[in-house]
Amino acid sequence: MREFSLPALYEVPADGNLTDIVRRNAAQHPDVAVIARKSQGVWQDVTAREFLAEVRTAAKGLIASGVQPGDRVGLMSRTRYEWTLLDFAIWSAGAVTVPVYETSSPEQVRWILSDSGATACVVELDAHAAAVESVRESLPALKHVWQIEAGGVAELGRLGQDVSDEAVEERGSLAKADDPATIVYTSGTTGRPKGCVLTHRSFFAECGNIVERLRPLFRTGECSVLLFLPLAHVFGRLVQIAPMMAPIRLGCVPDIKHLTDELAAFRPTLILGVPRVFEKVYNSARAKARAEGKGRIFDKSADTAIAYSKALDTPSGPSFGLKVKHRVFDRLVYGKLRAVLGGRGEYAISGGAPLGERLGHFFRGIGFTVLEGYGLTESCAATAFNPWDRPKIGTVGQPLPGSVVRIADDGEVLLHGDHLFKEYWNNPDATAEALADGWFHTGDIGTLDEDGYLRITGRKKEIIVTAGGKNVAPAVIEDRIRAHALVAECMVVGDGRPFVGALITLDEEFLGRWAVEHGKPAGSTAASLCEDPDLLAAVQAAVDDGNAAVSKAESVRKFRILSSQFTEDSGHLTPSLKLKRGMVAKDYAGEIEAIYAK
Repeated sequence: MREFSLPALYEVPADGNLTDIVRRNAAQHPDVAVIARKSQGVWQDVTAREFLAEVRTAAKGLIASGVQPGDRVGLMSRTRYEWTLLDFAIWSAGAVTVPVYETSSPEQVRWILSDSGATACVVELDAHAAAVESVRESLPALKHVWQIEAGGVAELGRLGQDVSDEAVEERGSLAKADDPATIVYTSGTTGRPKGCVLTHRSFFAECGNIVERLRPLFRTGECSVLLFLPLAHVFGRLVQIAPMMAPIRLGCVPDIKHLTDELAAFRPTLILGVPRVFEKVYNSARAKARAEGKGRIFDKSADTAIAYSKALDTPSGPSFGLKVKHRVFDRLVYGKLRAVLGGRGEYAISGGAPLGERLGHFFRGIGFTVLEGYGLTESCAATAFNPWDRPKIGTVGQPLPGSVVRIADDGEVLLHGDHLFKEYWNNPDATAEALADGWFHTGDIGTLDEDGYLRITGRKKEIIVTAGGKNVAPAVIEDRIRAHALVAECMVVGDGRPFVGALITLDEEFLGRWAVEHGKPAGSTAASLCEDPDLLAAVQAAVDDGNAAVSKAESVRKFRILSSQFTEDSGHLTPSLKLKRGMVAKDYAGEIEAIYAK
C-alpha cells in the first residue's frame, strides 16, 4: 500500500486557541482534578477551577511586564507543575512559548533566544539563570528573566495585581487556530537547531484526535497520567496537552531518578514514555531476579509472556498449556512488574525511538500493553500510533485520524494533515524543501501494510535518536572532536541506544609525535596505545571540548579508539571524504556494541 488515511474524529475550532481548554475545563469540570503537584513530598490535586485562576494570575504578570501579543517567551526548566502553568499563562497573555532544554549549553541558549527574538524568559534553577546571563549581552530583545526557584511565579503574581480578568480574557482570545503556539527548536543536519513553528491548530488536531481514538485511556475522573519527559521535547508537550483536553489528572516529575517511587505514589492509569523507560523496567527486574537467585524463573516468565502475546495475534489464540503457565507467572512475576509501573495501568504509549518487538510482546504478555507510535517535531509528536483495541506489535500503528501517510517512490514517509508544523522560523528555504509539493518529507523510510499500519525501516537523515528520544545532530560534536590534533575521524553513534557514544580514529602522523613527547615506546601505534591511560586522557579532552558545544543529553559519554583508519579505499569515506555511516556501523558493529556493554 502506498497511501493510507483515517477520517478525523475531532473538529479543530477555527477561531479558538489552546487557552480555551483551561476555560472550558473550569466551566464544565470545575471540581475535577486536572493536574497535581508535589508539596512537601505529597501529591496535591489542583482542580480545573483552581488551575484557571493560577494561569490567569501568571498571565497578568506577563502582561503587566510588557509582554505583547505574538511575543516569544523562553521557558527553560525541568518537567514540573510550573512549566505547565506558565505554558498556558504565556498563551493567555497572547504570546508564544519557546522551550529550551534545561541541559542546553549557553551557546544553544543564545541561539534559541536570539533566533526566536524572545523578549522574556523564565528559568528554573541558578544554573539556568547563569546560562542565560552569560549570553545576555548578545540578546538585546530580552527584557525580563524570572527564575522559578527564586520566587519568579509569585513575582509575576505581584506584578499583575492591577491587571483585570477581562484584560486576560481579551489577550487570551486574540490568537486563532492558525497562529503560532510555540517554536520548538529541533536539531538539523548542519547541527544548527531549526525553529519549528507549531500552531494552536497543530496541537488541537494532534491531541484532540489522539484523545478520541484512545478514549478508553482518557476517561475524565477515572484516568491519570504521570509526565516525566522533558517539556522542551514535543512529545512532552503532547503528554501535557492531551490530558488537559480530556481532561484527566496530570502529574509532573522533574527527576526521572525518582520515577519508580513516583509511579508507586501517583499510580497513573496511563504512561507515555520513551523506550528507555520500558527497557529500564525490564532490565532492572531481570537484574534483581538474578541477584536473588531467581534469574531462571524470570527468564522463563519473560519467554512465556512473549509467547503468550504472540499467540494473541493468531486465529486460535494461546493454547491451554500456555494459558496455565501464563497464569502461574502472573502471580509470581507479572503482578510485581505491573506494581512497579503503578499497579493501575494497562496501557502505555511509547515514542521517540523504536521499542523493539521483543519488548513490545513482553509487556503485552504481562498485561501492560505498550502502544508504539511514531512522529517528529514537525508533526507535533505522533503522526501514527497503535490503536488500543487493535495494536500490531512491530509497527508504529495507523495514521493520526484526519491525516494521511504516503510512501514515496524511494520509500520515504510523507505526511499531510492539520497537525503538521507551519514553517521553520526565519528559514523559508528549509520550509520549502521540507514541505515540497504540499507534503512533509520526513527523511525516514517506511512501508504500509494492507491495514494501513506503518513500519519504519530506515532513516534517510543522519539525525541520531537515542533510546530516550533525544534527537542528536552528529555534525556539531564530531567537528569539535575532530579538531583535536590527535583525532583523524570521529563518528557519533547512539541511534536507539541509551546514550551517545563515539568511534574515534587517530591521526597517525601526530600520534607519533605525541608518543615521543609522552615517553611511549618508539614506533607506538594506535593498536598498541588504544588502552594507554595518557592517550585515553588526551582523547577524553577532545571529547570534553566537543561536549561543551552541546547539551548533556547530546554529549558523548563513552568512546572507542579504533586501531585502523576510515579511508576511501576501505570504503568508509566518500571521494569528498564524507563518512559512510552505514558502512562504518556495519564494519565496526562489534566496537559499537562494546561501547554499550556493561
